[in-house]
Amino acid sequence: MTDTRTGRRRLIRAGLGAAAAALAGCAADSGPAHLLRLATGPRGGPYNAFGLALARAAADTGSGLEIVPVDTAASVDNLSRLDEGSVDLALATADVAEDAVLGREPFPRPAAVTALARVYVNYTHLVVPAAGPVHAVPDLAGRPVAAGAAGSGVQVVAGRILRAAGLTGTGAGPTPADVRLLGLAESAAALRTGAVAAFFWSGGVPTPALTELARAVPLRFLALDGHVGPLRELHGPVYTAVTLPAGAYGLTAPVSTLGVGNYLLARDTVPADAAGALLRVVSDRWRDLLRDVTAGVRLEPRFAISTGKVPLHPGAAAHYRSVYG
Repeated sequence: MTDTRTGRRRLIRAGLGAAAAALAGCAADSGPAHLLRLATGPRGGPYNAFGLALARAAADTGSGLEIVPVDTAASVDNLSRLDEGSVDLALATADVAEDAVLGREPFPRPAAVTALARVYVNYTHLVVPAAGPVHAVPDLAGRPVAAGAAGSGVQVVAGRILRAAGLTGTGAGPTPADVRLLGLAESAAALRTGAVAAFFWSGGVPTPALTELARAVPLRFLALDGHVGPLRELHGPVYTAVTLPAGAYGLTAPVSTLGVGNYLLARDTVPADAAGALLRVVSDRWRDLLRDVTAGVRLEPRFAISTGKVPLHPGAAAHYRSVYG
């Protein structure tokens, strides 16, 4: 009897062990095929919102991908991390991405970067108090202006606009602007207290933080379309003319400004099947991805492949060929 009971216990233990192993095998089989780290931006910002939405969408759709958003300083920081290999994916503005690929300042050499898609367009906002003395970029001479966080795409485009206006202190010209490197939340707070006379922001329309600020403080948004031509001559067609629409931020008339695309980027070591799976998620769930980033915009496939001098990832090129021919 004892031997029989012992044998049964051994059989039960063996059966439980086999079941546990089978369950472990199922768990392993159901795990993500690819884990990809995505450099986004500061917490609460549009890149961060896009990254979190992309991670949720990848999980919800059974894509086989696990996207891990990484908080960063945004475009310049993201491309540096992508080049060094500490992340697999990144979001960045088109102008900064081209600088990285071509090895232009602030990048010491051409970066190992490829594009998956152009996902939406940033609108450059130059925001001042409605009752203040600043009515155009030259009025920023000698005044404190917030020009984006260090390492951000805002810093790049704001610096180029100020440089084109002769307000950076290089050579003869007007008194340079007193540039402060502040993120969006800090810029808005500084404008409210009068610590800065103006601030730059580059993002979707409407940007919720600006909508909130406009409810508290009467604002003026300055036209920047006059800078599109000069910046295109210097930096190529990454810059376009766009319009802040009437109604956004309480605007009673549209304001012409400067636009720059945003790219979803990858290292060329990301497997082609992972790139294709990610683009299927982006294509299927673009409304969710853009909901907290920019309103009234759709992801157009014909624009998705418009990545300028940044080469498409081989997996992205194969995906677009298979879908669109």
